[in-house]
Amino acid sequence: MPSLRGPAPETLHPALWRAHQLGRPGAAVLASGYPELDAQLPGGGWPAGVLTELLLPHPGIGELRLLAPVLAALQQQQRCVMCFDPPAAPCAWALRALGLDLQRLVVVQARRGLKSRARALLPAADVLWALEQALKSGHVGAVLAWLPARLPADALRRLQLAAQLHAGPAFLLRDAQLRSQPSAAPLRLLLASAGPDLLRLTLLKRRGPPPAQPLVLALPAVLSASALARALQPAVPVEAAAATAALLAAARWASTR
Repeated sequence: MPSLRGPAPETLHPALWRAHQLGRPGAAVLASGYPELDAQLPGGGWPAGVLTELLLPHPGIGELRLLAPVLAALQQQQRCVMCFDPPAAPCAWALRALGLDLQRLVVVQARRGLKSRARALLPAADVLWALEQALKSGHVGAVLAWLPARLPADALRRLQLAAQLHAGPAFLLRDAQLRSQPSAAPLRLLLASAGPDLLRLTLLKRRGPPPAQPLVLALPAVLSASALARALQPAVPVEAAAATAALLAAARWASTR
């Protein structure tokens, strides 16, 4: 008697997966440069054709070091990287040290005259428009966009639709306080420091089950050996430091008597 079982549901369409499985990517994926991270990402790398949202407690926590391998790999394919409204002017020598080609890096800076707090709060209509056009153009390798907390209600949905026409990764960098807000991005990660040159990643949203625990990655080192040793020293409590300073001051005073 022939079997009545049909094909497995996850084989019918790339958008289908079982609850205990990682979803299959709808488009190509690119290796992150961190094998332990690739093992946690659907398809085994950063997805192309969708938004990836990185939530940060503050800029400079290690997000560029995290993304540098995939950005450098795209530039080696003669594709450019576009950065929209970064929080500070890019440092050329630091980017070169990460393997990035400055000749294939485009920075789009809007609202240059506004103070940093205003830039973090105001909707960036001009940046959103430029970002959407870049995603639709088909001529960009990867985009990075630092977006404010307040956005039009349909902004992320429009960007996600535009990203479907983009043959590369699209990273949105936003405030970690937005972690509980819904997002159209299929992939969301919360970044936090785990120590000197260490980055903790919590996968808040992915096509698949949530991971059991956060992932800690060793980033390319930026601290010298002596600076790293100082950073690894246990912190002295404030009360103990104050008491030590008082004893030293009393000893100096006594020696002058």
